[in-house]
Amino acid sequence: MSYFTDLAHQYIDGEWRTGSGSWDIIDFNPYNGEKLAAITVATALEVDEAYRAAERAQPAWAETSPYLRRQVLERVLTLVGERREEIVEAIIDELGGTRLKAEHEVRTSEEYLREAIHLALRPEGRILSTSADGRENRVYRLPVGVVGVISPFNFPLLVALRSVAPALALGNAVVIKPNQNAPVVGGGLVARLFEDAGLPAGLLNVVVTDIAEIGDALLEHPVPKVISFAGSDRVGRHVGAIAGANFKRTVLELSGNSAFVVLDDLDDAGLDQAVEAAVASRFFFQGQVCTAANRILVDRRVEREFTERFVARVRALKAGDPRDPETRIGPVISTFQAEALTALVDQAIEDGATALVRGRTRGNVVEPTVLTDLAEDSPLLRQEIFGPVALLVPFDGEEEAVRIANSGPYGLSGAVHTADLARGVSFARRIVTGMMHVNDVTVQDEPLAPFGGEKSSGVGRLGGDAAVEAFTTQQWVSVRAGRSRFPL
Repeated sequence: MSYFTDLAHQYIDGEWRTGSGSWDIIDFNPYNGEKLAAITVATALEVDEAYRAAERAQPAWAETSPYLRRQVLERVLTLVGERREEIVEAIIDELGGTRLKAEHEVRTSEEYLREAIHLALRPEGRILSTSADGRENRVYRLPVGVVGVISPFNFPLLVALRSVAPALALGNAVVIKPNQNAPVVGGGLVARLFEDAGLPAGLLNVVVTDIAEIGDALLEHPVPKVISFAGSDRVGRHVGAIAGANFKRTVLELSGNSAFVVLDDLDDAGLDQAVEAAVASRFFFQGQVCTAANRILVDRRVEREFTERFVARVRALKAGDPRDPETRIGPVISTFQAEALTALVDQAIEDGATALVRGRTRGNVVEPTVLTDLAEDSPLLRQEIFGPVALLVPFDGEEEAVRIANSGPYGLSGAVHTADLARGVSFARRIVTGMMHVNDVTVQDEPLAPFGGEKSSGVGRLGGDAAVEAFTTQQWVSVRAGRSRFPL
């Protein structure tokens, strides 16, 4: 099967279809520019058909035994294992991810599927106390109905499954709109896996389209009760506003500007560990990760030793062809992004920053850059940099580190490295962020843990019990036994 031939379509009500729009989304390999597929866009008509198909199919699925629902997810997990190499190849081609990145995405996707299998049995009802004699208060946990999922390009399979798998496990139906830079891995591939696993038609639909074609039809449509979106905070604000105006719940996983903090008590081995973690936190998948460490904060007492080792390690990262097993930095997703990153670095240097490492831009391959000596009011320190650019920021003492880490509008992830674990936990709890990791990387994903951010980094959480909260609702049913007197 050729993924970029067979899966480059709309998938609505169990049928692979061509969109009825008047233009095509072109899917390119970001490394060599090869055209992978052309997909005629879905219009608002197809969006309506997808939601209506989901609406029709969902009630019977909600009544299906959770043991049967989880069997579908078990088969999806088996298929991912059987097709692992094909999926890895597709991720490399469509995203420009290295093999290490592609294999990591598949492994983590499998972990989310395993958790979703158990999640099917997780919802529990409750009996509540009552003030009235002869009454019983029951609280039922029910699926919300239909969920709209809008996924990003950077981890399209993983992020789609983070919402799709639990939503289906809990008895919902789903409509996915994948990012147009990853329509196959984030859309068609997900649909094919569930189709081959025996998911009934209509429960999972994929519409490949763009806001230029459909406007806000995906958000305003009356059918979906929850919108799960992962992407920039700029778009997320719009999604939240439109969804809220239409009384829909949202789960918004948005931009980040994570701080990676190196405290002053690390010994030689601890510094080496911190360097390795910082490199991984900043440069994994070319830095195109919302949880990546944009800012690397280092106590001045260890600044020289850390910086020397960090710079040497960054210089050793090989950039180029993602199919080369030695490559650690592949291409960024588009020419637009490559040019924007180059201009950003040029402007920072012009404004007084020092480039300890200045990478070249070759096509869409942007080699790593390390900048320091940024002014405290530099806009770079407050924005998400979606690319292989690291900012080194020295600080004097823990209080200043907390202040710097908490500055800015975002609060998604972070890390702190210290020889004292209790000190690390104490520091972590002072940072206004959804996730914080002691002596580890900022790029973390655990299926049982609540994934999400604070401030402009999002609303809501996914993972484990948080997914149950996201994709179910509660219904109070009171039961009166015998005769009663009423107030009128």
